[in-house]
Amino acid sequence: MLASALAFSLMGVCVKAVGPRLPVSELVLARSVVSLVLSLAMLRQAGLSPWGQRQGLLLVRGLLGSVALYCVFAALTRLPLAAATVIQYLHPTFTALLAWALLGERLSWRVLLAAVVGWIGVLLLTDPAGFGAPGAGLPWTGVMLALAGSLLSALAYVSVRALGRSEHPLVIVFYFPLVGLALSLPLVLLDPVLPNRAELGWLLGVGVLTQLGQLALTRGLLGLPAGRATAVSYVQVPLAALWGLLWFGESLDPDILAAAGLVLGATLLSLGP
Repeated sequence: MLASALAFSLMGVCVKAVGPRLPVSELVLARSVVSLVLSLAMLRQAGLSPWGQRQGLLLVRGLLGSVALYCVFAALTRLPLAAATVIQYLHPTFTALLAWALLGERLSWRVLLAAVVGWIGVLLLTDPAGFGAPGAGLPWTGVMLALAGSLLSALAYVSVRALGRSEHPLVIVFYFPLVGLALSLPLVLLDPVLPNRAELGWLLGVGVLTQLGQLALTRGLLGLPAGRATAVSYVQVPLAALWGLLWFGESLDPDILAAAGLVLGATLLSLGP
């Protein structure tokens, strides 16, 4: 889960670098093409059939993950890197509750407390009292996209837990870019924007880093209860704040620092017995 957090935080840098000019559909398409090629190569090397046993649920997982990816990428283009990551990382709360409701997983007090601490961090960062005031708070569109990405991600993670009982992790990962390609290609063909050489490099980074993050995430979700596993990945938030400062000159104001501290506290809580 920690490896996936590092990969996804760097993926956010790549998205942020090209997001202002390239449409989100092209970002999803690039991610899908690269990940699909890598997935097929890994499946072939492992001697596995890519289709799995529960194709219906695998397609649902791919659909949930792909729509979540659209929302996350769109939020990253509208919000500071750290803010978009923090809001999207409400998904441990959603994941724990959905895993309890749908999979019968136990909700420990540490996971619940970690979820509460994470929500407090998000409230500090979004400053809901500032919504609508000139120059205050975060834009509603970006916030709602990040929240939608969070909820859809949680549903996708719960589906991964359910699929882990019958499917190989490489098969689960394969369906994500497969569905993403089917969704994004028609949108790109309707309104294509030709990337330049530098943007092609960033797009390749989106694909490779997302693939690495998904592989690590899938294995992490199969080795830990869903709520605890996703809470561990909270560490992506301070990483996003650091990359935002180094690459994009985004300021680390007190709200961001406080939210990052609370998120790290939530991570430590989730690691307990």
